Amino acid sequence: MSEENISRLEMDGKEIILIGTAHVSKNSAEQVKAVIEAEQPDSVCVELDEQRYKSITEGSKWRDTDIFKVIKNKQATLLLMNLAISSFQKRMASQFGINPGQEMIQGIDSAKEIDANLVLADRNIQVTFSRIWRGIGLKGKAMLLTQVIAGIFTKESISEEELEKMKSQDMIDSMLQEFTESFPKLKKPLIDERDQYLAQKIKQAPGDKVVAVLGAAHVPGIKEQIKKDHDLKQLAKLPPKSKAPKLIGWAIPILIIGLIVYTLMTNAEAGVAQIMSWVLWNGSLSALGTLIAFGHPLAVLTAFIAAPITSLEPFLAAGWFAGFVQAYFKRPSVRDFETLSEDVHSFKGFWNNKVTRVLLVVIFSNIGSSIGTFVGGADVIRMFFEHL
Repeated sequence: MSEENISRLEMDGKEIILIGTAHVSKNSAEQVKAVIEAEQPDSVCVELDEQRYKSITEGSKWRDTDIFKVIKNKQATLLLMNLAISSFQKRMASQFGINPGQEMIQGIDSAKEIDANLVLADRNIQVTFSRIWRGIGLKGKAMLLTQVIAGIFTKESISEEELEKMKSQDMIDSMLQEFTESFPKLKKPLIDERDQYLAQKIKQAPGDKVVAVLGAAHVPGIKEQIKKDHDLKQLAKLPPKSKAPKLIGWAIPILIIGLIVYTLMTNAEAGVAQIMSWVLWNGSLSALGTLIAFGHPLAVLTAFIAAPITSLEPFLAAGWFAGFVQAYFKRPSVRDFETLSEDVHSFKGFWNNKVTRVLLVVIFSNIGSSIGTFVGGADVIRMFFEHL
């Protein structure tokens, strides 16, 4: 058996065998099967978290998704990211006949065949995405959403050169490669922290012999990090929210309300004009965002009414209300969830599917409301100085 891509380590009397696989190589799955059968380890670690494990073993199970819960838990963007990964994987499957993650499926199957402990060694993907999302700022978020949506609809073929590069990359890093080049600091949550998490989980796996099935990109980092101890709870924590957005979130409403109240007391006509400007800019742009998403007329109306109010309350968002109304009047059916992974491949399907329509209503309504807050706020300030 070839020892290529295999690293053998000794840690406190425990033998650890790392298999550096290519997520897009047919040969990797065969190597995983051969190594596990030959080594007969006590534990097999795979580079998956609970969510991705269920997705692989049970299918995406979109039909079980509660769209109202997605909106309430502020997971619309996360669901969109998961759809982008699914779209990326299907593109490769259709172009190269490769099913990304086949080596992980083989690791799971082989562990069951030899009755070894199966260890899901990767960090929760939601934690990783949250740490990315909170580390890129407003401009980065806009760029990421643009890239994700563009990635869903792109018809471009993946070149052989890109495919070869992917063979040494992590699957998530492959999808976000162009984005991480613009934001080099994202290497920490995307690769470095996961190296630490994976290393600790592998080290703690039960038994005297452990085989770990990993993306080749993680092997060098894990070989270094496994020599150290890492706090899994700390690595799995959602990052603390920056205080700046909260301060800005409260400062803007206080400033706007204060200026309008002062103007009303000194010049009632000008104060009413400020209120009208705030309502029209916020409401119109949020409603426009909902219209762009082809939202239900009542969802458009809801966005218009909610945006001027929610923009003055940091804990609320116009998109939630518009999304709830959209989901109520255009409730996704079981069929919408079942065809979701196929529909996201075409612009028409993406906009016609009731699930993605709700996600778009939430996101675009919020974007419109955010723009309206700055434009409307600037107009309120302008009128305040004009009537001093």
